[in-house]
Amino acid sequence: MLPKSGSKSIFHNLAKYLFSLFSPWRDVDWFLILLIVSLTFSGGVIIQSTELTDNLNHGFQHWYIGGIGLGIAMMIASWRYRILLQWHWLIYTVTNLSLLAVMIVGVTAKGAQRWLTIGGFNVQPSEFAKIGVIITLAALLHESKTTSLSQVSRTLAITAIPWGLVFLQPDLGTSLVFGAIVISMLYWANVNPAWLLILVSPLVSAVLYHLYLPAWLLWTLTITGVAWLAFPIKIVSVLGAIAINCGAVELGNFFWSLLKDYQKDRLVLFLDPEKDPLGGGYHLIQSRIAIGSGEMWGQGLHQGLQTQLNFIPEQHTDFIFSAVGEELGFIGCIFLLLTYWLICLRLVWIASTAKDNFGSLLAIGVLSMITFQVIINISMTIGLAPITGIPLPWMSYGRSALLTNFIAIGLVESVANYRERKKKSS
Repeated sequence: MLPKSGSKSIFHNLAKYLFSLFSPWRDVDWFLILLIVSLTFSGGVIIQSTELTDNLNHGFQHWYIGGIGLGIAMMIASWRYRILLQWHWLIYTVTNLSLLAVMIVGVTAKGAQRWLTIGGFNVQPSEFAKIGVIITLAALLHESKTTSLSQVSRTLAITAIPWGLVFLQPDLGTSLVFGAIVISMLYWANVNPAWLLILVSPLVSAVLYHLYLPAWLLWTLTITGVAWLAFPIKIVSVLGAIAINCGAVELGNFFWSLLKDYQKDRLVLFLDPEKDPLGGGYHLIQSRIAIGSGEMWGQGLHQGLQTQLNFIPEQHTDFIFSAVGEELGFIGCIFLLLTYWLICLRLVWIASTAKDNFGSLLAIGVLSMITFQVIINISMTIGLAPITGIPLPWMSYGRSALLTNFIAIGLVESVANYRERKKKSS
């Protein structure tokens, strides 16, 4: 029998050994990891429920890809994120080349050419392009405390290339995510908020002009006043604001002509899906019925009629939230929203406590990507936003999207892991 001092030494050495194994991740935000893993597990459960009658295994694939994604995220978290500063132009180049390759040799499905076949699997480069854009913009914006107009113009010009390639696929949903990422990262980089308002004004103008002309006139006057206050050369800024908002109408018509018919239906019919209840409005009508039928506590897992009878197409991907609403009810939806809220809080905290601007901007880019996708996906399933094909992070089935979200979390965890560590007092 070993003496007590000997057994203590063994346990001490064992604990020391185990601690050394986890030392590369000692400052990782484990609560954030727990939230992400719980969402991924829940997503697999709900995906399986939507496919019971089809004998598909997308739920198990979701878990399998999620496990790979978690491994990649932890590997990235153990690396120093600042190494990306040396490689951001290479990452940007590879991002654009992959998007260009889609247009040349990509696989077409459901009216869009968005995938590359690699090793027998279809990979969607536009999903990974979001990470490339976040890294590139963080590298461009991290050096100065305030961002000048020339830097804003440079940022927009650099983003325009991948954005244009994605839009032409066409992938309207991902192109909108790019916009949210750019606006959020510019705001975090201390860009004048008035400039950002003017930046988004063409999109608002293009929409208001076709919805309600007096509202468009009021918006144009408002932006003109903002331009007068925001720029030193008053007359030029006012004329520029008027020209931008008027030109946005024609530009909007041009981009509208590039969209497929099904995309146009998705953008318009959410306002009144009853106009085409068996066509473009069918998804939304059935989704709202499913969510409403869940009431407070839900119909129960595997018990939702809309879900089990496959009334809602693509329910395991873009419309996964309708299955949550029907089978888990209002309470299940609240728990899901609470989980996303906690994830966003952790991302904001990591961005605020990062040791440098580069890490902080990386975290904010990921935050904007996740937040925008959650808001738009849930809004489109309940009729508050157009159906744009944006998946619900970690819940919707989609290999490329799931891996992208885990890579993004890996970057944020690296920022958390390599913050300035407080010196222990002697």
